Amino acid sequence: MLEKILNGEMVIAIVIRRNFEKPGLHFFTPDDFSQQLAYMKHPAGKVIEPHVHNVVRREVHLTQEVLLLKRGRLKVDFYDDEQNYLESRILEEGDVILLAGGGHGFEALEEIEMIEVKQGPYAGDADKIKFIPKR
Repeated sequence: MLEKILNGEMVIAIVIRRNFEKPGLHFFTPDDFSQQLAYMKHPAGKVIEPHVHNVVRREVHLTQEVLLLKRGRLKVDFYDDEQNYLESRILEEGDVILLAGGGHGFEALEEIEMIEVKQGPYAGDADKIKFIPKR
């Protein structure tokens, strides 16, 4: 299953549930996202040709991050750019989420393990603004 979280017309998150399945290569993100996210399912014997990536200059204006929940349950709260609460989703083991815009916060409903992927280098406190949620 695939779910897009919207704030008006803007995609603020894409949730790929652990049971998502589709043959071949499927991109979830539009070309203008600074973080690209895809799913692949190929049969045994499928060959992906060896390759190297070219040096391509890219300009990133917004950090977008991908979380892979390896274990546990995680509540994700979504906020607009003015820090107003929008809605929440519960992620479970094996789910993947791309956080593409707006704000977000988390609550571990069980002990969790997750992997985070985002553009680097990480800028520490200069990378984000923490806030008290408006409900």
